[in-house]
Formats: sequence, C-alpha cells, structure tokens
Amino acid sequence: MPDVKVNEPRLLLEGKVALITGAGGGIGSTTARIFAREGARLILSDVDRDLGEAIRKEIVDAGGEASFFAANVAKAEECEAMVAHAEESFGRLDIAFNNAGHIGVYQPFKDYPLSEYERIIDVNIRGTWNCLRAEIPLLLKNRGGAIVNMSSTAGIVGSAGAAPYVMAKHAITGLTKAVALDYVKDNIRVNAVLPGAVDTAMPRRLVGGDEAILAHAASMIPQGRFATAEEVGEMVAFLCSDRSGHTTGGLFLVDGGLTAA
Repeated sequence: MPDVKVNEPRLLLEGKVALITGAGGGIGSTTARIFAREGARLILSDVDRDLGEAIRKEIVDAGGEASFFAANVAKAEECEAMVAHAEESFGRLDIAFNNAGHIGVYQPFKDYPLSEYERIIDVNIRGTWNCLRAEIPLLLKNRGGAIVNMSSTAGIVGSAGAAPYVMAKHAITGLTKAVALDYVKDNIRVNAVLPGAVDTAMPRRLVGGDEAILAHAASMIPQGRFATAEEVGEMVAFLCSDRSGHTTGGLFLVDGGLTAA
C-alpha cells in the first residue's frame, strides 16, 4: 500500500512537458492555464498567432514556462515542426492535448457547404491524425506519455444539421481507441474527452448571440446548464496525469448527463 502523506502539496502535472493545439480558443486557453497551474511546462500552438502569443504571455507573466509555435494541424509538415519545436525547447514531450477543431455551420445534409465540409475534415480528422503521427515517435523516444484527443458528444450520437462534424468526431473516437491499443505496451495512454455544449464564444457565434436559443439548449441538458471550459480542462488534466495511469482507450463525457438521458 502506498504511503499516505496528508496535506503534502502535489501538483498534478509537475515536471511534465505538455503540448496543446488550438491553445488560443476557449477550452484550449483555459486548459493551458490549468496545466501551468499544475506544474507543466507548455508548448502552445494555434493557427492564430495573436491568440496563441497572448496566452503564452499570460502564463509566462504569471511565472509559468511556455513557448508558442504557430501551426495549421491540417498540414502534416507543420505538425512535425511543432513537435520538433517541443523537443528543441524542453528536450522531451510527456503530454499532448490535440484540441484544435472546427465545428462548421448547421445545415441539412444536402445543402451543406462543401467548403465547410472540407475544413471540418481537414482540421478535425486530418489534424488529429497529423498530430498523433508527429507526437507518438517522441513519446516512444521518451518511453511513454499521455495523449488526449478532443472529440464531442457528437462523437457518439447524431446531431441534425451537423453531418460532417458528427462524422469527424465519430472518427476521432474510433481513432483514439485504435491508437490506444497500438501503443498500450509502450506506456503511451490515449484517451478522448467528449464535451457537450460548453460556455465559450463558439456556441454564441453559431446562434448569432441569441440568448433565447442558448437558454433553450441549456434547458435540454439534465444539469440545466452548459459546461464551463474549466470543467473540460480539469478532465483533460486528470487524463494526462499519472493519477489516471490505468486508463487508456477511454471516452470521457463532460455533458451534464445529456447522453445519459
């Protein structure tokens, strides 16, 4: 039985080097703050340099360690350069949160804009694939690590008007399970987090800021509210920590009971 040391401070990610994609957005930036608070050294990446640099500066100004690398995850060579930057900056990689994604618009299947379909596939499916392909060799070199992929409740249920997004998030849940089994003997754990509606700028953009639509959507959730970005980030931090050491290939819902109802 392990020793019990009461009241001894213990940071969840102390000494870990962590990569976060989509770090400029609501969930990404919030998770970056949580990781920094829990002792991780960070490589932050986003296609938007200004947003990414802003969260890097915030973390550094607060006493944390963070580096920024601009990358479009849809491009394999940029993902490879991003991971190379992590190794050059900190000498290793222990954690990756493949968070970058694109939700698209809501339209019936036959009317769905081809350009939005292609962007969803590029960022969500190809982007997650590219990140995993770049990250795993460095994790193997370092003899293990933890990866969390960003999926969604749309990765296990349908959603009218969002066929490409649902398809992409289902692909990520399947990819998570398969890659987890490929590397389970190599001390690499791969899990996915599946948020429902999260109180960030994204749902407001989708409904044009209509608070009545947002309130109705919240009323459909058994808990009666959207998740906070902090609640998603805390789940990601746990899955990346040694406290979830026997957990791989899992799909972890943060949806207020939505898919249980």
